[in-house]
Amino acid sequence: MTDISSTSSEELTSRRRDLRRKRRGRWLQTSWQIVSMTGLTLGVIWMVTLPDWMIRDPRQIVIQGNKSLSSDMIRAMLTISYPESILALRPDALAQQLKQQAPIADATVTRRMFPPSMVVQVQERHPVATVYVSPSTSLTPNRRFDNLFATALIDGAGVWIPYEKFVALNQSQKLPALKVIGLQEQYQAQWVSLYQAVSRSPVKITMIDWREPSNLILYTDIATVHCGPFGSRFEQQLQILDQMRQLPDNIKSEQVAYIDLSNPDMPMLELAPAKTKSRRAVEQEE
Repeated sequence: MTDISSTSSEELTSRRRDLRRKRRGRWLQTSWQIVSMTGLTLGVIWMVTLPDWMIRDPRQIVIQGNKSLSSDMIRAMLTISYPESILALRPDALAQQLKQQAPIADATVTRRMFPPSMVVQVQERHPVATVYVSPSTSLTPNRRFDNLFATALIDGAGVWIPYEKFVALNQSQKLPALKVIGLQEQYQAQWVSLYQAVSRSPVKITMIDWREPSNLILYTDIATVHCGPFGSRFEQQLQILDQMRQLPDNIKSEQVAYIDLSNPDMPMLELAPAKTKSRRAVEQEE
């Protein structure tokens, strides 16, 4: 009986000790939660009401990645009513705003709390050609393009940039040297392949006439070139053109109306109308 009583007393003491430990643990846990929530609430209130967490001046907006567009111009495109809480600004909406108003391919807006500021990282679009329209629809060889009207610009990915918007935002920047006439928006996928080939061509191409889908015309430093419809053999046509840098000795450049590469396996010279022979084949140099 003595052993049983002793054991029961020790168990009761152990249980009381465990209960006190659990109560103390729950009290500490509850107290910590209350302190944490109170601190978080006070922190949020402090963050919202702190006067210094405001964008008060455009100089608090840092612009990065811009080359053609000035930083002041990009800042002016952002719809911000100064002063404005930095927490009230919507970075995604501001980034989308920039892409809609300027030739910007991508934009990222990041808010900074210390010090209160905003970083705008932009990736500009770089046009590679100026798109023109001409009142003349004839395709007379060697015609002069004196009445061209620029309507847009286009980058290497086929994205169109309105001419007026580009000029207004880039008053000091020159237009791309490459001219394109008759480019239609439905040619976007073909334009990407065409421009990549033109940019790699060893022969300088100054103008592309695409008004007739059945006959793509190139103006080069060698001669005017008729390519026929744009297709998979375009790069081969440019390679043949490069091999034709040295025209036959008995033919002067002013005698050549254009080079016909519609069949790159048999390039042809179209002579000016004054010549008796209007067409002669030029064998491809190996």
